[in-house]
Amino acid sequence: MLQAVEVSRDDKVQELEQIPPAAPPVRKGRAVLVFKAVLQSVLALAVLAGAVAGMRYFVLTKPEVPKRPAQEQTYAVETQPVQLADHTPAIRLYGEVTAGREVDLRSLVAGEIVAVSPDLKAGGSLQKGAELVSIDRFDYEGAVREARANLTEAEAQKIEIEGRVALSRDSLQRVREQLAFAERDLERAEQLRQSGAVTERALDERRLLVSQRRQSEEQVRNTLAVEEAGIEQQAAVIQRLQWRLELAERNLGNTVLLAPFDAVVRSEAAQVGRLVNVNDVVASLYARDELEVRFTLSDNQYGRLIAQSGTLVGRPVDVSWVLGAETVRYSATVDRVGADVARTRGGVDVFARVEVPAGAVPLRPGAFVEVSVPDRTYPGTARLPETALYENGRVYIIVDGRMAPRDVRVEALDQGSAIVSGALQDGDVVVTTRIAGGGGGVKVRPVGEAQSGAASPASGKPEGQRTSSEGASNAH
Repeated sequence: MLQAVEVSRDDKVQELEQIPPAAPPVRKGRAVLVFKAVLQSVLALAVLAGAVAGMRYFVLTKPEVPKRPAQEQTYAVETQPVQLADHTPAIRLYGEVTAGREVDLRSLVAGEIVAVSPDLKAGGSLQKGAELVSIDRFDYEGAVREARANLTEAEAQKIEIEGRVALSRDSLQRVREQLAFAERDLERAEQLRQSGAVTERALDERRLLVSQRRQSEEQVRNTLAVEEAGIEQQAAVIQRLQWRLELAERNLGNTVLLAPFDAVVRSEAAQVGRLVNVNDVVASLYARDELEVRFTLSDNQYGRLIAQSGTLVGRPVDVSWVLGAETVRYSATVDRVGADVARTRGGVDVFARVEVPAGAVPLRPGAFVEVSVPDRTYPGTARLPETALYENGRVYIIVDGRMAPRDVRVEALDQGSAIVSGALQDGDVVVTTRIAGGGGGVKVRPVGEAQSGAASPASGKPEGQRTSSEGASNAH
């Protein structure tokens, strides 16, 4: 059986191998493809024709939408009336607080420090005349005593010399009297000699007596001159000793160092027991009530201020010191202008003295402050917000509900405001809201006036204007 089956399988295989292969149906496949392509094109044309017909039907059967009549847009704007006046803008700068008067206290005498004021420390406040440092007085008290004793001795010697001078003057007077008597006696003897009543010897004796009296008078006179010169010398000695006494008393007074003015201690170098020499720095002070603000004006600013008033001295200045979230304000007055041009800062240094009222926060040197200086005055000008300015120095006023251009000149800017001059008059209402596309003839109304279709100043769109999508939705 198995053999028979195997034989039959082989026979079938041989029979299949002997059957020739069928020819491929080439013509029949191409025809099918062409038919399908034609059918798809016809269907696409039919769909397209149906869509066009449907669109034309809907267009022709569309209901009429009511059209809103065109209306002019009206913008709501902020306005400000023009007030022509003299305006003075402020120049705002930054400056530094400096000490108007400061001094390094030095020891005027040498010695050991025996006492120091408890207020003599950095940041301490001192009153004028307060005792700061005391130096050992022992040597200086001894010098005063010695100078006073020398002066007393010299004065006593002068009194002694004056007594001798008085005695010499009395002696001179007596000698002159004796000389006068001798001269008269000699004259009588000479007359008697002619008559022979007096001998020649008696006449010579009288002549000798006159000569002796003259000699005594000359001696007493010379002695008096010497004694008077001694008085003058002693007077000079007394003056010298008086100066030495004054010097000794001054040195004694300088053993106590006093505060020269109401001051604040910047630094100190004094301790009890320290030996100081003359000119050793003991403390550094600055005047508490004499603080200045130094700021720099540019050449242009300085020139404007000088051209108007001729000087800056006496011009008021406002000073602001920011302390955290608090701002402290002070008043100041320009005291002087720097001697040289500050090339590194590009201008002129100005110094203003600050007035610190009682109870106010005290300023400190080195503080960085804001300074406001009044600029030159511009007469017949208007102050407007910067938003009112358009290109080429032009503003717009409201005339019969519409914007009308006016050409102006910007004189100065002052914290968001512009000082302008030009074709403006008192009472003109200036548009201060910037309008995109704004210009002459645009219809506007001041904010607050009720009007349909007005523009919102925030959006710049008319209130009655709606978008196309809103109109379409309302129409449907």
